[in-house]
Amino acid sequence: MSGTILCRADEIAEGQARGFLVGEGIARRDVVLVRRDGALRAYVNSCPHQGTPLETFPDKFLNEDGSLLVCSTHGARFRVEDGVCVSGPCVGKALTRIACDVRDGVVVLMS
Repeated sequence: MSGTILCRADEIAEGQARGFLVGEGIARRDVVLVRRDGALRAYVNSCPHQGTPLETFPDKFLNEDGSLLVCSTHGARFRVEDGVCVSGPCVGKALTRIACDVRDGVVVLMS
């Protein structure tokens, strides 16, 4: 299986998100994995406004109804479905999406 295994798919419930550090050295990436409407999506955990991680506290990425990823630094809000900022200092910009797939019940981050 090529790619990086993040977790079992059933570890991310509907409307939930979880952060991961993957890789080593210069290849190390901070990733957020989120489930919405049954689909899992992965993004680089870096706000396009100033490059800060989205969460202040571990795995606290989403607004109350799980529809938006929220940057805790300046309040930018991003649609889960496509990572586009809909409010805050970087409206119209987007989180960097990372391809992921579910194989044999595990989430694999593609290189």
